[in-house]
Amino acid sequence: MDANVNAGVCAAFAERWETHSVTETEAVGAEIAASLHGGQVVALFGGMGVGKTAFVRGLAKGLNLDAEVSSPTFALVHDYGGNPPLVHFDMYRISGWDDLDTTGFFDYLDAGAILAVEWSENIENALPPDALRLRISAPDPNIRIIERF
Repeated sequence: MDANVNAGVCAAFAERWETHSVTETEAVGAEIAASLHGGQVVALFGGMGVGKTAFVRGLAKGLNLDAEVSSPTFALVHDYGGNPPLVHFDMYRISGWDDLDTTGFFDYLDAGAILAVEWSENIENALPPDALRLRISAPDPNIRIIERF
């Protein structure tokens, strides 16, 4: 991770991280996991292949979950367990409120799970006001920028 960006700042309060490998992207996720609580939504924005799933792998590691994290592209949702549980959503194919409701999004939120939501741009109007919104971009094949907004 770029030391100039993070320079001793707790990841939960940083506004921007620059990573240069999958391992570093996972490390940012693990650091942020320490500040999460049940009922929180981590809303991930960004295009295909920018590292959203790697970030969620880091969240799982940071929550001490022994889970094989993979993109829930076809299943739409993966529940990795834990206390509180980490639930991973892929909203790429969600196009309306009815679709969103069928994913169990609101049920998991009401149950106090931590929700990691890929393709949050597709459900932005349904995100809680206190969701942690993170945009991940790849300006170069070896660089990922993770920004709070």
